[in-house]
This record gives sequence, C-alpha cells and structure tokens, in this order.
Amino acid sequence: QVQLVESGGGSVQAGGSLRLSCAASTDHLITNFAWFRQAPGTEREPVATIYTASGGTRYADSVKDRFIITRDSAKTMVYLQLNNLRPEDTALYYCAASKQGGIWILRRNYDYWGQGTQVTVSS
Repeated sequence: QVQLVESGGGSVQAGGSLRLSCAASTDHLITNFAWFRQAPGTEREPVATIYTASGGTRYADSVKDRFIITRDSAKTMVYLQLNNLRPEDTALYYCAASKQGGIWILRRNYDYWGQGTQVTVSS
C-alpha cells in the first residue's frame, strides 16, 4: 500500500506561481507518479507524469512549458511547479502512483491516489 499526501495548494492571481508537493510513503515497485486535476463539473484530467527509473516526463498540452514535474527520490517526494497560472488552471490537484505503468493519461492505470490539494487562480 502506498500513501500519497499532497500539499502546497492555495489561491493566487493569474500569472502567479505555486509549487505542489506529494509525499509518498514509498516508491518501491512504482513505475510512474503523476498529477491529475479536476475542476467542478468536469472529469479528472491528466497534467503530468514522471517515471521513477528514467526520470522521463510527459505533460498535457494545456500545461506544457508552464508546469514542471520533478522528483526527489531520496525523500520519495514528487513536485509540480505551476508557473504563469491561468484561471482555467483552477482545480483540485491529485497525486497518483502507478505500479504497472501503461498509458500515462489513463486514470485506470493508477493504483494509488492522494486526497488532493486545491488550486484557485483569480483573474
């Protein structure tokens, strides 16, 4: 069992920045970590992923060049740096971990989820 705890959310104005953190109880047998987000009335959507073995990353087109996902393997932490935030980035952001990997944008490929941290961007 892997516990994931997110932190770092908050309220910012458009153009601002935030750094989200995800503390994982372990990264043993985890292929990749990811961040998803969900705005009210919408489906949970993928934001970014990072692979534990290679450090490779993938991003959703909507956040590419604005968000950066990183990982501190020694501390089993995963971070999401959010830059140049827009009102449409407002959502509950979730950290997720996958054992088997697969297509990173699919929610069904993730075995563990955190409770989420709220990001609110005002115009």
